[in-house]
Order: sequence, then structure tokens, then C-alpha cells
Amino acid sequence: MLALLSIGTTFSIAGAATEAPITAAERSALIDEGQRIFLKGCSSCHGINLEGSAIAPALLGVGAASVDFQVATGRMPVADMSVQIARKQPVYDEKQVEALAAYVSSLAPGPQVPGESQLNYERDGSTAEGGELFRTNCAMCHNFAAQGGALSQGKYAPTLMGVEARHIYEAMITGPQSMPVFSDKTITPNEKLSMIKWIKAVEAEPQLGGAALGRVGPVTEGLLVWTLGLGLLVGVAVWLAMKAR
Repeated sequence: MLALLSIGTTFSIAGAATEAPITAAERSALIDEGQRIFLKGCSSCHGINLEGSAIAPALLGVGAASVDFQVATGRMPVADMSVQIARKQPVYDEKQVEALAAYVSSLAPGPQVPGESQLNYERDGSTAEGGELFRTNCAMCHNFAAQGGALSQGKYAPTLMGVEARHIYEAMITGPQSMPVFSDKTITPNEKLSMIKWIKAVEAEPQLGGAALGRVGPVTEGLLVWTLGLGLLVGVAVWLAMKAR
């Protein structure tokens, strides 16, 4: 009992230390910095008051999680106004992203950025459960091995390899672009952590069978065999015909 009590106390102290709340003055300064960044780099599309425009949606109520996902993954600011907003190198650093998220969330409530204690998928997640949930809810778009896949009208579901756990969680609670929102009633927080744990297990899985070929199943494998195999057979047939001539 003493051992369990000491372990629980240690975890509580560690969690409080890693997620210590900022003071009112610090938050006010962070919001002011976020407003300055927004007016300079985002307001031309999203409007001075986050009301949106003909080319960009309103940001009122999207929450800090949506801002963190879009900006920290480099999807915003948009470099290419095509059908799909692609992931790229972030324009803003972590502190600037935090400031932007604080400013947007200060104007209207929305999903918040998950803290470290909420993302302990190694402790709170189950790989087996996560795999089952992923295949049920996500595999039809992201591929059964989380490698991504094509959608209709030029859109696509991106690969989940190399994506931070925070951003995977944020995508589930905000539903960016073509992705639906998975609320806590649809998929509980622990189930979300299980899905993240499974994705990370797939990411770390060694390729014991040789070349992965994108890990998208027998289609690419069959295409490779048909292309190389038929090409080789045609080449041999041409060589034999030239030799006989």
C-alpha cells in the first residue's frame, strides 16, 4: 500500500510539474503575441476578426487544437490553394504556434491542445484494441497499415508515419479537411490513445519480408510482378526472335 501510494504521489507531482498552469499575465502576453502574429500573417485570408472570407473559413470556435494541428504541421499558412492542403515544413516555431493557438481560443471556446498527461499512450493504450479500432474507423481512407490512400476529387488521406502523437490526437478531435470528427462519445480518450499506440507500433515495425512497397497490399506487389515479369518475358521473346533471324 505504501509503495502504491508513493508511486501515485510521484506521478501526480510529475504531472503537475510538466503541466504547470501559466499566470494570467503570461497568458495575456501570449494572447497579445498571438494576435500580432495573426494580424500579420493570417488575417488577409481569415479576416481581422477571424470571420473568414471567400477563400478561407472562419476560425471562431475551432479551438487551440485545430490551430496547433494546422500550423505546427506546416499546413498553414497555405502555400498551394489546391484541393488538398499538404503537410510541409512549419513556418512558425513552437512558441509562435502556442501564441496563435492561445489567441484564437481566447475569442471562442473549442477543443484544447492535449497535454502530456493526456498523451501517455504507452501506459493508457492497448495495441490490440487500437488496431481493431483503426481498421474499423480509419483504414478505409488511411490504408490498413496507416500508409495513406487516395480519396475522391483529387483528395487523399495522408500517411500517419512520422506524425507526432499530439497531432494524431488533434486530428481526431478537430476533423481537418475531409476527416470526420471523432468525439469522446464516439471514440473515448483511452481508445484514441490505443489507436495512437497501434500506429506507433506499425511505424516501428521492421520490414522482415524485404522491400515494403508502400505496405499497401497485393496491388503494388502484383503490379510490380506483372510489370517486371511481363517486361522480362517480352524482352526474352524479342531476343529469341532476333537470334533466330
